[in-house]
Amino acid sequence: MAKKILMIVGDFVEDYEVMVPFQALQAMGFEVDAVCPDKKAGEQVATAVHDFESQQTYLERPGHNFTLNADFDSVNTGDYAALVVPGGRAPEYLRLNEKVLDMVRDFSDRPVAAVCHGPQLLVAAGMLEGKKVSAYPACAPEVKLAGGEYVEIDLDDAICDGNLVTAPAWPAHPKWLRLLVDRIG
Repeated sequence: MAKKILMIVGDFVEDYEVMVPFQALQAMGFEVDAVCPDKKAGEQVATAVHDFESQQTYLERPGHNFTLNADFDSVNTGDYAALVVPGGRAPEYLRLNEKVLDMVRDFSDRPVAAVCHGPQLLVAAGMLEGKKVSAYPACAPEVKLAGGEYVEIDLDDAICDGNLVTAPAWPAHPKWLRLLVDRIG
């Protein structure tokens, strides 16, 4: 039986940060369940493409719709070997949902991979105390206020602290996903 990975997403999740890990992990033989509060399997979330041109922060464009393949309300976190938290704007409002935070906390002893703004969910769940964490640089103050050590790394790099795997943005997918898979075993 394939090991299962839970992916928590929401509207305006970053397009590459949901699509690429979802498909890549499946290609590696994992079963990936993508869920969103108040939505069921077969429903979609809107995505956004974040890119960098000449502005001082990222630029946001409409992405593809992403189809969920599992029901949020049916999740039993004990069935999963790991958790993946993509970035984009979704973590900003998902962190206000106590059921989401409870799900995230259930993974405190298992591999958790968060990219870009994904660590915002980990901050809200109280999971970063004493951890070395990378994230989109605008999230650095939140990581520090949560007791984590923000580590500035290249956009195509990722870091690991115990079972926590983090990266600043989607260019880090190759290393970020490799570190996650190594933690899952």
